[in-house]
Amino acid sequence: MKILITGANGLLGQKLVYKLKDKSDVRLIATARGENRLLQQDGYAYQEMDITNATQVKEVLALHKPDVVINTAAMTNVDACETEQTDCWAMNVLAVQYQVDTLQFLMNQDAAYRPQYIHLSTDFIFDGTHGPLDETAVPNPLSYYAESKLAAEVIVQKSSLHWAMARTVLVYGIVDNMSRSNIVLWVKGSLEQGKTIHVVDDQFRTPTLAEDLADGCILIAEKKARGIFNISGPDFYSILELAHTVADYYGLDKQLIKPSKSADIKQAAKRPPITGFIIDKARKELGYKPHTFVEGIALLEAQIKQISKP
Repeated sequence: MKILITGANGLLGQKLVYKLKDKSDVRLIATARGENRLLQQDGYAYQEMDITNATQVKEVLALHKPDVVINTAAMTNVDACETEQTDCWAMNVLAVQYQVDTLQFLMNQDAAYRPQYIHLSTDFIFDGTHGPLDETAVPNPLSYYAESKLAAEVIVQKSSLHWAMARTVLVYGIVDNMSRSNIVLWVKGSLEQGKTIHVVDDQFRTPTLAEDLADGCILIAEKKARGIFNISGPDFYSILELAHTVADYYGLDKQLIKPSKSADIKQAAKRPPITGFIIDKARKELGYKPHTFVEGIALLEAQIKQISKP
């Protein structure tokens, strides 16, 4: 199976590359804008591809004709999407259209070619009035980021491709060079430094370990699954409860964590208050088995210790 990943330099992209590169039944093509930034560069081919460049997308997809495309590339900074809407639309919507159009063109040229397109989406397409949500929940985006992700979903669903949607929630994990923060690292780092942090108690999520999300995408590919799948962690927490769980795991001072309300935080984009996912469908149809949040923290800690070794 020839699998092409977009956004290979990103968090999910890296996890997918490392999980797939040594599989004997997979030929892996990792793509991203610019050079390959992964530390491990064996076991797969790397091809530069800027998803906002229609010509480059056509050239790369036509060259490789992958059996599966996993589209992890996106602009995910929710506030930046609000203030840089042209860039957001280019990365999150037009880029998806370029990929879909190219794959459909290649299918029309070759009747035997039936690629699977796996697209990553988000809980932010919902308005957050209630949760956790299943796959039948009706989207109602509150931010420009959410609008762009929903528009991409519509493009994929209207296509003639064998498509699947992996919707996810609050992904956490670490990349090779530890260049990105996440909820776990932020709480841990702040409390270790004795800093007081303000954490919202009125937003609820099912946090997702990046490795679990990668596993969900791979299961979709292996089973040639079709349709929408909620791929998240199993635990439903307020963001405040998440922070307390991190503090408890590391034995840090929870008194430094001060509850706050979403309305008190100045952010350009509105967030849905309550989301989180019901993952029964993914468990049943894919055999998806995510880590608990505490297990996820432990896995992250083991990776940090590995990276820190001289």
